[in-house]
Amino acid sequence: MSVAPMQTLGAIAACTGAEALVAAATRLRDAGYVKFDAHSPFPIHGLDAAVGMKPSKLPWIVLAGGLFGASFGYWLQWIWSAVAYPLITDGKPFNSAEAFVPITFEFTILIASFTAVGGMLALNGLPRLNHPAFASDAFARVAADGFFLTVDAADPLFDSHATPAFLAEIGGFDVALLEEPST
Repeated sequence: MSVAPMQTLGAIAACTGAEALVAAATRLRDAGYVKFDAHSPFPIHGLDAAVGMKPSKLPWIVLAGGLFGASFGYWLQWIWSAVAYPLITDGKPFNSAEAFVPITFEFTILIASFTAVGGMLALNGLPRLNHPAFASDAFARVAADGFFLTVDAADPLFDSHATPAFLAEIGGFDVALLEEPST
């Protein structure tokens, strides 16, 4: 019986606390790594900057969704009232903008909210059912008291020997390669 060769997915290192995690993430970013992530049991002020996260595009996506919803809601009412079924009601014109305000507002909120959820899922890469860090037994502590850095093997600077050594140098402990059997 032969053993399947292992595929390296990245490297993981534990940190002693929130401050150590931010400092290690900053040093990792300054060293030129770009495909890495920091994991903690609670939000940490300054960690976004340490990891090098850019401002989110989600507000612009939601704005576009809201504008589309408003335009579509108004157009839908106009097409029904002025084109498909033009009825004069109480002497109002076919294209009565004042009467269209409530439905236009509701379409704006409806489409913007669906866009917010869909955009958030897409920008976060969700649903992601598996993460390479799940292969580490120590990573189970991240929900309670663990602070971890993971470096993806797809990072241009990743080296299966140098990266774990660098993680240990910047204060990481329990440093390990994340591996799974290759298919």
